[in-house]
Amino acid sequence: MSDTPDALSSFMWKAERALASARVLLHDGDAKGACNRAYYAMFDSARTALMTLPGLLGPPVAIKTHRGLITAFCQYLVRRAGSIPRSDAL
Repeated sequence: MSDTPDALSSFMWKAERALASARVLLHDGDAKGACNRAYYAMFDSARTALMTLPGLLGPPVAIKTHRGLITAFCQYLVRRAGSIPRSDAL
């Protein structure tokens, strides 16, 4: 997958679906399932945010682990760009 508008839309669609699922699960009393879906909503949103940064990262497939995504998010969006306050990032 590349950092094209279609790829960005795809990741945001996945994030929005995961968040919608989290809401349904929470409403049904499944807090554990809701947390899982909310985590993946955050994961795909963070991946999309990283894909919008020009020239800082290679293709999104270069991030192979959850830890790698979190590290890149903190490095490029929190520390370097200052786009997100540190208190909101962790």
